[in-house]
Amino acid sequence: MSAWRRLDPRLHLAAAIGWAVFVVVTLAALAAAQAAAGAVEQRARADSARLLTQFAIQLRQTLAQALETRRSVLQATAAQILASSERGGAGLRRHLEAVQQQFPEFSWLGLADGSGRVIAAAGGRFEGEDVSMLGWFVQGRLQPLLGAAVRQAPDAAASARVIDLAVPLTRADGQQVGVLGAQLAWAWIDRLQESLLRSLNVDQQLELLVTGKGGLVLVGPPALLGHQLPAALDLSQAGAYLVGQHAGHQQGDGGLGWTVVVRQDAATALAPARAARRWVFFTVLLAGLVAAAAAVAITRLLTRRLGLLALQAQALQRGQRQALALPPGRDEVSRIAATLADVLGRLQQEKQALQALNAELDQRVVERTARIERLADDARRAAVTRERLRLARELHDTLAHSLMALLTQIRLVRKLRTRWADDELEAELARAEDVATTGLADARSAITAMRRDKLGDDGLGPALHDLLARFSERSGVAASLQATPRAAGLANARAETVFRIVEEALRNVERHAGARSVQLSLAERGDVAADAGAPLSLRLLLSDDGIGFDAAQPRPGHFGLAGMREQAALIGAQLAIHSQPGQGTSISLDFDV
Repeated sequence: MSAWRRLDPRLHLAAAIGWAVFVVVTLAALAAAQAAAGAVEQRARADSARLLTQFAIQLRQTLAQALETRRSVLQATAAQILASSERGGAGLRRHLEAVQQQFPEFSWLGLADGSGRVIAAAGGRFEGEDVSMLGWFVQGRLQPLLGAAVRQAPDAAASARVIDLAVPLTRADGQQVGVLGAQLAWAWIDRLQESLLRSLNVDQQLELLVTGKGGLVLVGPPALLGHQLPAALDLSQAGAYLVGQHAGHQQGDGGLGWTVVVRQDAATALAPARAARRWVFFTVLLAGLVAAAAAVAITRLLTRRLGLLALQAQALQRGQRQALALPPGRDEVSRIAATLADVLGRLQQEKQALQALNAELDQRVVERTARIERLADDARRAAVTRERLRLARELHDTLAHSLMALLTQIRLVRKLRTRWADDELEAELARAEDVATTGLADARSAITAMRRDKLGDDGLGPALHDLLARFSERSGVAASLQATPRAAGLANARAETVFRIVEEALRNVERHAGARSVQLSLAERGDVAADAGAPLSLRLLLSDDGIGFDAAQPRPGHFGLAGMREQAALIGAQLAIHSQPGQGTSISLDFDV
């Protein structure tokens, strides 16, 4: 047996159980590996985000401390100016230049009097100019100012990022004599940030984003620099970056209200975690596959006795064995084998009994076949007899009437030919010829009706309609038919008998009634309650306005009415004839379909 056939679950129960265990364990291993790997990556992502947040806090606190230090320098300079005896512009300028030389990050230092006119400035820049409308002067008169802005530099045509600082000059008596203003060059801020990033000693490249009040971008990518950040902006860019940020209060950064954001590429930051994730995934998956393979092997070992029992059963089926070898033990396999052996013994007994019964049934079949053949012969003879009776009725209804009328005419001519004149004799012979012609036409019509089954093809309604049309054309009597669709569609042996009864009735009307009109109706009986399981019950009613007759008086030598009753009896129908002299005739026929 090939290895594939041994592993085919359609052929071996052990293989089916093993494959089921294999699939379940494999799926569980996949789920566990995915969950474990996902947990590793989530933990790494959270740790990286916390580390970046710590970096952002550290950077922001360092920036705030450096700015606060520069404002303290400006406040100390203001105190020195108030304490100095020099009040001239040249002396104040030298003092400011000395401060700028010591702290070169101050791109400009100037002193404005109470009216807003610059009376002294480092390098002499803007001396004598009015700055009363500038923000740093207006706010610096009220309180110390430390504010970042993107503004137009007074001495440059291009926009420059600067940090405005200002402190009021207030004497001991509370009189304000001016405002000391300064601008910190943004290049100093950039160098400070770069040195801080280098001091973090991080292997991976970090991206820094600093926003001021209102979300204004002060440090960041060129595309965002100087723009307001939308509140709904995803700084992680759908997980492509790991983000850490810290938004300090104004009291903690000298009133700036800056927010520092540190970003790092997620693929770079999580590369070790993702490598660990792959390792965890494949380790857990491999363990699951090994467990599944072990489960398949153990399942096959445990079901080995069941496989041997199946092989014995196949050998019994092919006739290579006569009995089962019961395996030892009391488990399910042993009980199944004992049950199969018991069933097999009963089947052999039943097979022998069935063979005896089959022999007896064969004998009975032979006897019944002979009996059926005899009954078939009797049925054929009965069918021939019925056909003979039908042909006799047809001949009576056509040729017998015509020949009887012709015979009467011939006898009358023989008896009275010597007394009649030639024209009377000629008229009587013409009537005899008409009778013979009519009989011949009736015979041909009967033969045509026998050869063509109009009723079987179209139904009882169309057949009756054609019969009335021929009757009216032949006799000149007006005839009408009313039939419901269910009744008109009747086409079986009963319909054939009903048609013959109507045909005989019309023939009697034509020959004896002297009627001017005939009405024929065929419909469901209204006096029978409708029942889903009951057969369809119909009523045929034929009436004329002829001379009528006494239906109770016997009419020897006439067999039309007797034939109608016989045909009605053949289909179990109820035939009723109502007639009185001078009152016409009515014939009703009630029958079930």
